[in-house]
Formats: sequence, structure tokens, C-alpha cells
Amino acid sequence: MKRYPWFKNKPCLDGSPCPAPLEFTVERVSRFEEVDSIHMVWHGHYASYFEDARVALGEHFGIGYATLWRERIPAPVKQMFVNYHSPLAFAERCRITARLHWCEAARMNMSYQIVSVQHNNRVASGYTVQMFTLPDGVYFVEQPAFYAAFCQRWKAGLLQTSSAGK
Repeated sequence: MKRYPWFKNKPCLDGSPCPAPLEFTVERVSRFEEVDSIHMVWHGHYASYFEDARVALGEHFGIGYATLWRERIPAPVKQMFVNYHSPLAFAERCRITARLHWCEAARMNMSYQIVSVQHNNRVASGYTVQMFTLPDGVYFVEQPAFYAAFCQRWKAGLLQTSSAGK
């Protein structure tokens, strides 16, 4: 399996190599309210696990929801895919890694991996695509100015990946 199977690592529009994905990792423990009758995390909750890492990545790099609200540019999730590998039990600690993949369109492509800390195995993986829109829901054709500036810093190598709660 390719390392990042959902997003192709194509050259930038100017022909230069695209920057490596930015990533951020968080840890959390599954809560009682998230499990089903067999004490496994219900499949629908994995979207919120992905969001935990996505929000942390956005805050770390200055492209989080506070920035989107300040800029008055919503970025709703347009696509989401989850691949379930093994169950996560009640009170199990897991590590969630979000990776932002380079894209020169007006969107954010993120992939995710959830790993059980206790068992050191992959629990789930997947991706989301968020589209930048105007407040009335019309899609941007080009990247908004704040995100284009962020991408310039990324391409120049000025951004560092990090982890929290590890």
C-alpha cells in the first residue's frame, strides 16, 4: 500500500516538487459515551476523532477555524472516507495523525491515521476534502489570500510538523 494512497504527489504547477505533507498528532482516550453495546467505539465516532487531529493541525499552523471565521471563509467537508482496520475499545488510548497534503486548488486535502497506543496497531485511516466557500456557499475558484500566503510559507519550508499529547 502506498504511504498516502488518496492524494497523488504530483509536481507543483510551476514544475517544482510539491512540499511534503504537514502533519500533527494528538492522543485521546475513547469515552464511555462513544462505545456501543459490545464496548467498541461506534463507527460513526471516528469522524470526530479525525476532527480532533484536523482542528489541532489547523490551530498549530494558523489555518484553524478561528482563522476561517476571521476571514469569513467557511471550509465545509465535501468528502470523507473511513477505512476501518480494527476496533477501538472503551478507555483505550489512541494516537490520531492528520496530514495536510499539498494542493494548489481552493481546498484542503487531509488524510488521517488512528493507531492504538496499547496494541500498536492501526485502528482506522481515511481522508477528508474541505472546500473553501464564500459565506453564501459559492465555491472559491482560487485559493483565498490567507491560504495562498500559508501555502507560500509551506512551499518555502517555513512550517514545522509537530505533535501534542505524545
